[in-house]
This record gives sequence, C-alpha cells and structure tokens, in this order.
Amino acid sequence: MRILLVSANFAPEPVGIGKYSGEMAEWLAARGHEVRVVCAPPYYPAWRVDPAWRWPPYRHDTWRGVRVWRAPLWVPSRPGGLRRVLHLASFAIASMPSLLRHWAWRPEVVMVVAPALLCAPMGWLTARATGARAWLHVQDFEVDVALKMGFLWSGAMRRLALGLESWLLRRFDTVSTISGRMHEHLLRKGVAPANARRLPNWADVQAVRPLRGTSAYRAELGLPGGARVVLFSGSWSAKQGLETVVQAARALAHRPDIVFVVCGQGALQVELEAAARELNNLCLLPLQPLERLGELLGLADAHLLPQSVEAEDLVLPSKLTNMLASGRPVIATCRAGSELAEVVGRCGVVVPPGDAASLARAIEALMDDPARREALGRLAREHAERHIDREAVLRGLEAELLAGQARGAARATP
Repeated sequence: MRILLVSANFAPEPVGIGKYSGEMAEWLAARGHEVRVVCAPPYYPAWRVDPAWRWPPYRHDTWRGVRVWRAPLWVPSRPGGLRRVLHLASFAIASMPSLLRHWAWRPEVVMVVAPALLCAPMGWLTARATGARAWLHVQDFEVDVALKMGFLWSGAMRRLALGLESWLLRRFDTVSTISGRMHEHLLRKGVAPANARRLPNWADVQAVRPLRGTSAYRAELGLPGGARVVLFSGSWSAKQGLETVVQAARALAHRPDIVFVVCGQGALQVELEAAARELNNLCLLPLQPLERLGELLGLADAHLLPQSVEAEDLVLPSKLTNMLASGRPVIATCRAGSELAEVVGRCGVVVPPGDAASLARAIEALMDDPARREALGRLAREHAERHIDREAVLRGLEAELLAGQARGAARATP
C-alpha cells in the first residue's frame, strides 16, 4: 500500500510520539508498503531544534526505507498556553507545501497523528483529493488537556475549540486512539462506533526484557551495593507531575538506601537540577542511547510513573509500555478508577496524584519488600507479553489497513 503519515514528531526523537510514529513507519516499510512521512525536525523532549536540523528549513531524506519530508516549526523554550498552540499551528502551516506535493503520488491511506490536531484539516483534504482513506490517530486529546490545565480561559473559546475538534473527528473515515478510556472518549465526541479503533502503543518485548544481572548504570552512578532504585525515565514536562517525585525524595532523605534516578530532558530541567543539588538521594541522567534502554530500565527496583490529574484518561503515558516489558513493578500517581490505575493496579502500586507523602510511603514499603517487588514485576512482564507486544499490535494495524483497502476496492467495482 501507499501510506502517507503526517506526524509532527518523528524519528530520531527517542521518546514519546516520535518514537512510535518512527517505529510504525519503519515496520510498515519493512513489510513491503511504500511509506512516506511529513514531519518536523526532531525537537522533543529538549524543546529545542538541534542546530544540525535548522537548515535547510525544508529537507527530504530516506530513513530506514521510509521517505521523509521535514517542514520547519517554531519551538518555544517554555511550552504552554498560547505558545503551544502557536507551536503546533506553525507546523500545520509550514507542512502544507509538503502535503500538496503528495497529491500526485495518490496515497491509499493518509494517517494524521494528533497532536497536532491542527494538521488534521490539511491531512483530511489530502485524503479527499487523492481518494485515500483518511485516518486520524489520537495520541492525546490536546484540546481537553488544554482545557483542564487552564490554557483556554473564556467560555466562547472553550465551546469553539470543542466544537471544531468534534467536527474534525467526524470527518475522518477512521479515528484511532491508544487506550480503552480514550476510545470511549472518541465516542462521546461524536465519532461513529464503526469508525473508532483502538491502536495501543507497544513495547518491543524481545528487545526490552527483564535484566538478570546487575545494571552497569549502578557503577556509573556510583551507587552503593545495597541501594534500591526508583527510576523515572521520560520527558521532564509539567503534565508529568514530577514535582511530586522531588517532594517524595525530600521526604525520604533519611533513607540513603533508597535512591531516586530521574532520566530524561525537558522544560523542567532547571528546577530538577536545583533539586538534585539539594538532595543527596536524587540523581539526574540525560537521555540515554536507545541501545542502552534495557540496561537503563533494568537499573530500577521499581519504576515511577507520576501523572498530573489534569491529564488522566486523556493521555495514557507512552513510557508505561517499556516499564512493563522490563519486568519491574510500577508506582503510579493517578486516581482510582482511571485506566492507568486499572493497568498499574495489577502489577504495581497506585497512589493519589499530587500526594507526595503517600508516594513516599508507597516507595518505602515496596523497597522494603523484595518478594512483593518480584511478584509484581512478573505480572508486569506478563501484561506486556499478552497485550502490548509490538509485533502483534502492528500486525493488527496492517490487517486493518489491508481490510480497508479491500473494502474500498469492492466499492469501486461496478
């Protein structure tokens, strides 16, 4: 098939949406499909375009069998509110010439990844102009997150944003999202059940496996032999709820045998660096090479998955997949009844969001109970193997794409 993917975030971004869009495109190309991508230069999670990618502003290259057209965008150093809207709008506008040039190619599927939802109109128009199936894949409900975090203040702005979002969603032939609760949210927004799909983020359960020996990171960080590590690895952004992790580390400063390791990059770097200078039990690591992911995740005795209450059931953290695949328990901050709580409750510990005291108590109790950590880790690995194996998820996507192609061909037959 000829598949055009429109995703502001793409490889070589190592985490988040860019990671999954890149892996999906690479997998489909390896299966023999002709895949083209319109995306931005890599900027996430640093929220800064590397100087090597700034010029020329438009470029075309081939990455792992995938032809990639990159369009420029404006990247704010402190994303949020109007700046984030302008950031996404800049890519939506700048990517239009790249989409127009693909009309002559006549793709059979145009898949737009949201965010940025602002790219959806041009992606939909490209599909309609070329006779392609229009597919929108929602990685997070950016409008709802903006509303909950107070980025859209007036009632008129809220109604306009929600109305336009619903109208756009209902224009697409297929709308997919990454979790069960988010699928239900699509239906509440007016997407017809026949058009709604669940396409979960995945883990490469062959590449990320439980580490049997001692992680090399323990020696590199100079950790004492008996130290137990609680690890967060991901973007350092406001919606992650990382301030709760810092407060929990402060509350457990009297336990030198419990070490917090926070790995990543992002907008909160200055704040985290200040906390690490103050706290002896808090270590920071920059983003690590992808080939060391298994070693990094194996450093953890338990993974930390903080999340702000504003984002629950609107975003299912993509980092959860590899946490589960690593065979380590997860400690998540989320409200009971949320989808994240349902998943983590089977293979870890759930505490209320924003409650640093409860998080500290949960960490301390789990670190002092090795048998429980081992049992929960086994359950985490079993969940990954059964539900989010990359090969199974992407084969399901391919089957849906081919079935849609067959239905289209049947309708076109006189």
